[in-house]
Amino acid sequence: MNSIELPIIGSGSQPKEADGLELDFLHLPGAMHTYSMPELSPSLSQSAIQAKALLQLILDALNTLDPAENYTFETFGLTLKDLAFLNETLGEGEVSIIHQGEASQTRIQESVLAGVWRVQSFNLAGEIQADVIEVGAIPQIVKDYTFNNAQRQLDINQHTLPAGLMNALPLVGELNAQIQTFNPETYAHVINLSLLPLTEQDLAFLHNLLGTGKVSILSRGYGTNRITSTATSKVWWVQYFNSDDKLILNTLEIDQVPKVACAAREDLADSASRLQEILDCC
Repeated sequence: MNSIELPIIGSGSQPKEADGLELDFLHLPGAMHTYSMPELSPSLSQSAIQAKALLQLILDALNTLDPAENYTFETFGLTLKDLAFLNETLGEGEVSIIHQGEASQTRIQESVLAGVWRVQSFNLAGEIQADVIEVGAIPQIVKDYTFNNAQRQLDINQHTLPAGLMNALPLVGELNAQIQTFNPETYAHVINLSLLPLTEQDLAFLHNLLGTGKVSILSRGYGTNRITSTATSKVWWVQYFNSDDKLILNTLEIDQVPKVACAAREDLADSASRLQEILDCC
């Protein structure tokens, strides 16, 4: 059989176009955050009796958790050594959340164990008011209080519409229909803005109409997901960025909480196995 040399097709292999345009290849995602066993200090491990007891309770919760439920464990009362050991063990995972209330702010950090969250509440002076470990798909405050007092319908004035709108008004009708028929037991309704012909005026109009909500979520994995609640019931603005921080997907999602921010049942099971391994080693 005679060999045939095939030309290599790819970036840089083709002659430049006469108009000077070149292909702009989208960069593939870079490194992904992966779990690694935390390196625990032997001196802390030997004396952190309270922290180990707390971790055992967290493990029991992971093993028995109903996906619809959450378990909460106080950290107040732990000694400084116990708290340091707990911090070493839990570390920082991929998801960070801020819930902005009227008189307080809640900062949430997922641990390296998916579904195990560090939840801290602060008053307006920045003083810590609560510090708990919460086990569940997503912390309860996000599930229950994101859309308190949110508007339940998007109302528009046909006489004051900005110039330059193309497809914003049909989207308002679709959003209103989905908000009214929302059922938490069904799949989320996703509107892919990246695939629609939308003007800058469309996007600005939708942003102003939906308003800004109480919750901001940052999820890191392949690239970054930035998730922001709106001031409209069950409507989230969800944006996906690649490892170069380039927007690759822009969506509106009607859901109680976007699933990309939540720990799945399989995640909770993996976390139970990993926490058991940690406790067996310390």
